[in-house]
Amino acid sequence: MRTVRVWVCLTLVIALGLIGSGCAKPPEAEREAAKKAMEAAVSAGAEKYAGPDFEAEKKTWDTAESQMKEKKYKEAKEGYVNAKAGFEKAASAVAAGKKALTEEANALLGQLESAWKDLEATAKKLEKQLKEKKEAWAGEVKAIQEGLAKAKELIPTDPAGAKAKLEEVKGVIEKWGQTFKELTAPGAKPAPAKK
Repeated sequence: MRTVRVWVCLTLVIALGLIGSGCAKPPEAEREAAKKAMEAAVSAGAEKYAGPDFEAEKKTWDTAESQMKEKKYKEAKEGYVNAKAGFEKAASAVAAGKKALTEEANALLGQLESAWKDLEATAKKLEKQLKEKKEAWAGEVKAIQEGLAKAKELIPTDPAGAKAKLEEVKGVIEKWGQTFKELTAPGAKPAPAKK
C-alpha cells in the first residue's frame, strides 16, 4: 500500500513538473503579435497623432521585453497582450488626433494670417523708422510668407508638420510685433533725416 502512495505522489510531482515546465515557454506568439500591432500603429501615425497612448504602450512593451530577458515569461506574456491591445487602441485614435490637430492648425493659421496683415500695415506706417532694419525685415517678410504658404499646403496631409511650421512663423511675427512696439514707444529714436 505504501508503495502505491509513493508512486501516486511521484506521478503527481512529475505531472506538476511537466505542467509547470509547459507554462515556462517564452511567449513568442504574443510578442510577435504585439510587435506587429506596434508597427501598424507607427505606420498609422500614432506617434504624432496619438502620442500619449502610444508612449504608454511603448513603456508596456519595454517592460515586457525586460521581463522576457529575465525569463519572467508569465509577466512578459501579460505585458505583450496588454501592449498589443494598447497599440491597436492608439492606431484607432489616430484619425481623431489628426482631426483635432488639423482644426488647431487651421485656427492658428487664421490667427497668424490676421496678425500678418496687421504687421504688414504697421510696417508700412513705420517705413522711415525701419531704415536700419529694412534688410532684416525684407528677409523675414519672405520667411513669413513662405511659412504660411507651406503650412497651408501641409495641413491636409501633415497637420503636425503644419502646426510646427506655424509655431515658427508665430515666433517671427511676435518678434517683429515687439520690434515695432519698441520703435513706436515714447522716447524711441526717430530715424535720422536724410541730408
